[in-house]
Amino acid sequence: MDTVGYKIRESRKSKGLLLRQLSASLDMDVAILSKIERGERTPTKQQLIKIAKALVINEKELINTLLAESILNELSGNENPIEVLKIVQKELKKSK
Repeated sequence: MDTVGYKIRESRKSKGLLLRQLSASLDMDVAILSKIERGERTPTKQQLIKIAKALVINEKELINTLLAESILNELSGNENPIEVLKIVQKELKKSK
């Protein structure tokens, strides 16, 4: 799975933007953006939305990827991650 940071970095590079250029357009510290791209810092939802708009990429995709990363991290080391996901899926179906 491509991480949020990877998607941001690849999009930035494909547009020919330097890290400092994107951070300036976002009014975000270069170090913070760099850590987000390297996966050392988790962006807030507001930061993700700003980044998506600046890079003209799908913000829902970034948010979903971030959520998937979070779930994956929580389930890492769990003996029965598939069972946990089945429970969650069942509960989500009930709530619809």
